[in-house]
Amino acid sequence: MGIKNRLVLMNFLQFFIWGSWLISIGGYLGGTLNFSGAQIGAVFSTLGIASLFMPALMGIIADKWINAEKLLGLSHLIGAGLLLWASTVSDPNIFFWVMLLNSMFYMPTIALNNTVSYIILENRGFNIVKDFPPIRVWGTIGFIAAMWIVDLFGWKSSNFQLIFSSASALLLGIYAFTMPACPPVKSLKSKSILSSLGLDAFVLFKQRKMFVFFVFAMFLGAALQITNAFGGSFLDSFANTHPDTFGVKHPIVLLSISQISETLFILTIPFFLNRFGIKKVMMISIIAWVLRFGLFAVGDPGEGLYLLVISMIIYGMAFDFFNISGSLFVENEAPANMRASAQGLFMFMTNGIGAMFGGYGAGLVVDHFTKTNSVTNEILSRDWQSIWFAFAGYALVLGLIFPFVFKYKHIPKIQESINH
Repeated sequence: MGIKNRLVLMNFLQFFIWGSWLISIGGYLGGTLNFSGAQIGAVFSTLGIASLFMPALMGIIADKWINAEKLLGLSHLIGAGLLLWASTVSDPNIFFWVMLLNSMFYMPTIALNNTVSYIILENRGFNIVKDFPPIRVWGTIGFIAAMWIVDLFGWKSSNFQLIFSSASALLLGIYAFTMPACPPVKSLKSKSILSSLGLDAFVLFKQRKMFVFFVFAMFLGAALQITNAFGGSFLDSFANTHPDTFGVKHPIVLLSISQISETLFILTIPFFLNRFGIKKVMMISIIAWVLRFGLFAVGDPGEGLYLLVISMIIYGMAFDFFNISGSLFVENEAPANMRASAQGLFMFMTNGIGAMFGGYGAGLVVDHFTKTNSVTNEILSRDWQSIWFAFAGYALVLGLIFPFVFKYKHIPKIQESINH
């Protein structure tokens, strides 16, 4: 097998592991284990908590002491054991801690996977900018494939999704050890933990436009995992009113349209950034989030299926125009000696703080509109329309404030960041 195909398989498995449970776990926790909204939100907040520090710490270990491919393999082997353990847990408190440990070992592997890919491609004389994206797209394909398998085999409400993910992690853990060696690079200048975390880039907060941008990045980051956490439970709630519809029978397949859309909207970013600039692109993203949640509020798997499908398609714009465009903006605005740290700060604010508080906050909103049995604590009903309208209202408030507080004039220089 050629080295590119080997990297394709590695990237495929990297996100196959995540896709096996990320979108479907909410339905399992809420429907099968009867977790509350806050408890489900807490599980998803583990992704943000782990992202605050673990990727940076693992990066330092790979930079200084352990081959990146070995650290990647070891992390997935530990993750495999933790996912298997999680499949046996029904207590919400214990489940939270097990999944936090799993997130602490999985979230760093996203960056480690990229590092291994970059080093191997560079050592073999390939152009990383040209040759990595076609390899990385197989990660998204792997994520979608795992979603479809879990759905079509009927595991979306079962702990078998975690067992399946565990087996996938075990496979990648072993496979990673067979990859070409990616030893630590002995740098003449030691990189501090603060620099790795992106915290030395906090000096950018002295610029008003960057301060406003990072604050809104945090608020938008809170929206990233909401439909991942509760989309499956929402579609499952139509089991009594729309039992024979596609959306109820195969909710994860329906939700996978969001990931498919994400891969397509990435291709449109250069055009929109060059034509409109970051301020308008961010506004488009915020409006897309309003529509994403609002269409969930008025759609259903029956006659309103087309509204849900439109929401899935819009997700690609909402996600990419914020995440990818925001990263390019940071790359363009940060000083050359601080670009890596600035990217770390962007991830810290969005996937760290934003995702952490978004998970908890979304769970509280869901619980506010949930009726439970006061004796058994069993969930009786959820007002999903009010829940989604609340999330849409949150995004709308951001959209109303952002254009007035974010002062930025579009300049052509950002095109160079995209073209190169």
